This record gives sequence, C-alpha cells and structure tokens, in this order.
Amino acid sequence: MRILIAPDSFKGCLTALEVGNALKDGILSVCSEAVVDVVPMADGGEGTVRSLVDASSGKILTAEVLDPLGRPVTAEYGIMGDGHTAVIEMAAASGLPLLKDYERNPRVTSTYGTGQLIEAALDAGATKLIVGIGGSATNDGGAGMAQALGARLLDRSGNEIQRGGAALKDLAAIDVSGMDSRLSDVEIIVACDVTNPLTGPKGATAVYGRQKGATEEMIEELDRALANYARVIREQLHKDVEDVSGAGAAGGLGAGMLAFLNAALRPGVDIVIEATRLADRVTGCDLVITGEGRLDSQTSHGKTPMGVARVARAQNVPVVGVAGQVAADAEVLYDLGFSALVPIADGPMTLEESFERAGELLRRTGARIMRLIGLGASYRQA
Repeated sequence: MRILIAPDSFKGCLTALEVGNALKDGILSVCSEAVVDVVPMADGGEGTVRSLVDASSGKILTAEVLDPLGRPVTAEYGIMGDGHTAVIEMAAASGLPLLKDYERNPRVTSTYGTGQLIEAALDAGATKLIVGIGGSATNDGGAGMAQALGARLLDRSGNEIQRGGAALKDLAAIDVSGMDSRLSDVEIIVACDVTNPLTGPKGATAVYGRQKGATEEMIEELDRALANYARVIREQLHKDVEDVSGAGAAGGLGAGMLAFLNAALRPGVDIVIEATRLADRVTGCDLVITGEGRLDSQTSHGKTPMGVARVARAQNVPVVGVAGQVAADAEVLYDLGFSALVPIADGPMTLEESFERAGELLRRTGARIMRLIGLGASYRQA
C-alpha cells in the first residue's frame, strides 16, 4: 500500500515534517510493508519556509536585518534543495510577533527588513523567490522594502522620506535607478491569500489597520497616504496597483511587490503544491493523509488540507484529514473531497497537554487509521 502524508504544521507545536513523521511511525507500526512518503506542506503563511526547505532537503539561513521599528533582529529564510529558489516569510523581518502590543504603530513601522531579507537571498545566489506576506506589522505599501533594495522615495524638496506608512503622504517622486540590478533576472512569486485592494473601505488600512495598532484617526490618515503612494507609482512607474486584487495584502506590501519587483501574486497553497510537485507524488498512491491543528469550515478557504485534497481528488485518491481538533462545522469538508476527518485527542485534555503529547497522539492516530483500513479490507473480503 502506498500512502502520501502531506500535512501543514500544527502551529506552535510541531513542524509539518514532524507531524508527517509521527503519522508515518504509527502507520508502519501496524503495516510495516506500507510505502509511506512524507511531504511537508504549508499555505504561504507561518511555517512555509520550514515546510519547503524540509520537503526539498534544502537549508535554513539567517540574516541580520531591521525589525518593523528599525532594530536589529536575526531573521531566517530558506534555500530549497534546487539551490536557487529562496523562500522568505516577510513576518520574520516585519511581522507583528516582533513587537510588543504597546509598540504597534503602523504610522512608523516599515518593511525595510523584508527588503534586506530579499537582498540576503540574492547574495546567497537565489534566482527565484517565493515570498509569504502574512502576519505583517506594517502599513507602508512595501515602501520600506523598496528602499532597502535601492529605491529612493523623495519628497517635494528631493529629500528621502521617512520610513513608515504616514510618511507616504509626503511622497512626490520615485527614483528606481539605484535598485539592485539582480532583481531584473529574478522570478518573484508572492503567496497572497487575500483579495483586498490597496485603499478604500476594503483596503489594507481599513480592514487590517486596527490589529496593527491604528486608531480611527490613523486609519483615515494612512489610507490617504497609501492613495498618494499609488498615485505617484501610477504617474512615475506607470503601474496602476491601487485596485488590484491582493494589493492590500500585508499593509500594501502586495502593491509594493507588484510595483517595484514585477512579482506575481498567487494563492499560497498553490505555490507550495507546485514547489513540492505534490501532484506527481500523489500519482500511484492508495491514500493521502493531510491535516493541520484545527479542521473547520474555514479549512475550505485556501488552507493547506483543502489544497492537498483538491490534488488527491483530481486523481481519485481518498483523503483523510487529521487535526488536533475537528470542529462540528468541518463536516462540510466531506462534500469537498475528504473521506474521513480524524481528531488526534484520545480523551478530554487541556491545550497544554495536547501540545506536550502531540507526537504520541499523532503516532496513535496513524496506527488507528491503518487498523480501520484493515477492518474495511476484511469486511469487503467477507
């Protein structure tokens, strides 16, 4: 029997590779002759770097960059096993987890560190970049990123504007002549799972500004600043990014990636499916197992297990979903390609206990799945 295990990480608990290996151990404890392939997966958010590095036998590298407030921080990025594809999570340099609650201020936070991470990847020899842009602490439209890569953003007096979202109101001119020349030869794919435009009631600031510390007054100010930013980009770079779907992702970083890096915005899970050659790995399998920390109705909206199920379903391979918790509304997934949904808990327990026992519980779950498959096979033969 051939089984493919393609899970996301269990956030804050186990990496996708650790989840997959625990399930594999449980399966082999019951059916030692099974051929089991583990492919760590992600959806472009937290854990994408680790999953793609693990899936391709790549390596994790670090770079000293600036955090959203301009302080030095060590950030990780990955080089996949092909040696030329870099994987970056913008949150490693410009994310909310780098700030204390009282430090959140999208007027001044910057994506400068994300640009430095891109520069580090170029220095490491990358000719293709996969960039996950979830979890940002910023609202600067990717201006800081562009500055780190050599763009000059100038006010009416010809002076460089300050970093942060509020300063974009002073932007009058953009000079890209000094941007890193290597960027023109690099393919850049951005994992973007939101459809918000840059500005307006559904834009970056109105929808996501509050979680980054914006007051109501700031939201109005920052939206006007981004509108000015979009106007200058349109007039001087001849790129209209303001209303593009996904331009508002990560405080407008989506727009900045389009304007300055000619990036392509794509759903995160699709990028990972392609990078791991998941469809090829599914071919010839008898079963696919996927999962994440919680399965619920939201899983169907672009999350890793749904993407894996879509690939398996296209080849008529049954899919089992495994999770720390399977919510009542997760039953909608049965209509979307899942054959079974299996919680790993073996009784009432606290979140802390489930975290501590996650590896053990996953091994037991893998064994349980195989015993049920064996029972089904016996029933068919009877």
